[in-house]
Amino acid sequence: MIGAIFLLLALDLVEGGGRCVLNRTEEHCVCRRLSEESVGSIVQCLPASVVEFWGGDLEKYTTLPVGDLQPSAIEILESLSIRKLVFGDLLVPVVLLARVLKFLSYTQVQELEFESCTFVGSSNWSEMAGQNLPITTLSFHNVTLVPVTGHEQGFSSLSRWLETLQELVVTGSHITTLPCAVGRAFGALRSLGMAHNSLADGSLAAAFCPNAFPKLRALSLRRNNLTSYHGACEGLQLLQQLQHLDISQNRLTARPASSCQWPVSLQSLNLSRTGLDQVLPPLPPNLEVLDISCNHLRTLDISLGSLKMLLLSQNMLQDVSFLKNCPMLEVLYLDDNLISELPWDELRLLGHLRDVAAAGNPYNCSCSGAGAIQRLAAMGHLGPAWPQDYVCHSPPRYRDVLVKDVSISVLQCNRAAVIAPICIILAILCVAGV
Repeated sequence: MIGAIFLLLALDLVEGGGRCVLNRTEEHCVCRRLSEESVGSIVQCLPASVVEFWGGDLEKYTTLPVGDLQPSAIEILESLSIRKLVFGDLLVPVVLLARVLKFLSYTQVQELEFESCTFVGSSNWSEMAGQNLPITTLSFHNVTLVPVTGHEQGFSSLSRWLETLQELVVTGSHITTLPCAVGRAFGALRSLGMAHNSLADGSLAAAFCPNAFPKLRALSLRRNNLTSYHGACEGLQLLQQLQHLDISQNRLTARPASSCQWPVSLQSLNLSRTGLDQVLPPLPPNLEVLDISCNHLRTLDISLGSLKMLLLSQNMLQDVSFLKNCPMLEVLYLDDNLISELPWDELRLLGHLRDVAAAGNPYNCSCSGAGAIQRLAAMGHLGPAWPQDYVCHSPPRYRDVLVKDVSISVLQCNRAAVIAPICIILAILCVAGV
């Protein structure tokens, strides 16, 4: 694409008003609506590693003949240090994109990003047949795309490149379907981001069909139109190498009668802001990170021997006895629940625990209630919300008092520990007196 930009500039075809500005410290260059008068400023971008082009309409250049580059032009492209190209606010004819995309094979560009662009028309992509590209990350944000369904055959011309692409991100682009053939074309893809689209439960099984995305490790389906906890699990169960899954900000319903096995390879699962009032077993046995924050959970029944991070903020939990089933826990977030007391006897057995956030709960500041929190604070486990956001709710004499200000003395809180020795001493004295 950079070859096309340079070509259009060289022919004085770019219209508008603007210039290129280089930030030398960050090696970042931004060009906005270049005109014939400001076209020379693009020279400033040559030392940059990131270059952005914003604004313009390329549709009128679809008939522009673009042939093979001359050796001198190829030499210039190969010498550039640009690693990332961003194109924004553009009308992009697909036929022009296909015609010039092959120029990137002469560059060192690894990331290609389109933001707020509209793609129009179609192309047979024959210009890309058998072509290698250095791009490993391809991103589309808030774009209008040509429908993929019905154009799967065009991916055959791109297969040599798609088989090496590592990361694909398509966000905010109203995607409703992802054909099975598309997934099978991405043989090496490690990360797929499909957040802020319109994928529904029924589209998952088709998108993640047998042999689709065979090496996928990370998948984001955040904020789509998913409604079924069981349906999401079932639609993704063929991704047997998946390690990181984000299906947050969907409105999920979990039905107790349904059961599904998530990919056992999962190490992190994000179910935050999904409206869940329960999390059904079985969960992936090797989970290390589980985010179920901002839901409607009243209870939680989990047993995860490898879990290191558990995020449960903004729920309605009253009991955290399940912590004893997570012996490797390092990070625990319990902010803004209905917890009146943290069980110190169970917390102290979590030998790896180093970060606890439990502010905004209605604490009972009896001896044991305040004691556990003060011990965590003394160990340096509580975050910046301590002490101002840890407030007593009961008993009445401590209401609205900061937990840190509650006096925990042996005489007040463990009278038996004081009285018992006194009784023993008195008994001994009585015996001696006799």
